[in-house]
Amino acid sequence: MSSSTQTPASSPAATMPAEVAVTHTGVDGKGILITEPAMRQLGTLMASQGGEKVLRVGVRSGGCSGMSYTMDFIDGSEILPDDETYTYEPAGAPSFRVVSDPKSLLYIYGMQLDFSSALIGGGFNFTNPNASQTCGCGSSFAV
Repeated sequence: MSSSTQTPASSPAATMPAEVAVTHTGVDGKGILITEPAMRQLGTLMASQGGEKVLRVGVRSGGCSGMSYTMDFIDGSEILPDDETYTYEPAGAPSFRVVSDPKSLLYIYGMQLDFSSALIGGGFNFTNPNASQTCGCGSSFAV
């Protein structure tokens, strides 16, 4: 993985006009950290989707703790002008993009997305440093 070029919210890049799409490369605790197992699984899933797909990660109201995570594949043409876009370059696999809207990013900035193939408790797992409370299901949280 390459290092991040994400800038803090107080930097000049955060005041760019809405029509300018901001692209970041890498992770290292910035934006959304995706572990190697999760990158491999996402790469496999994206390849099965076909076309120019990106992963949209966000939050919505609901779930056991008040807010829940959302993940969906969308067409690259559906990226909105104010979305944050991150490019991930897993070793030995094609790069892919992850987008998040600014409101969701307030809640998930610094979150880690992991993947486990365990029979019990397997799948994508979220570790969110902003969460004050999480649910046993692992897909909802409170701030």
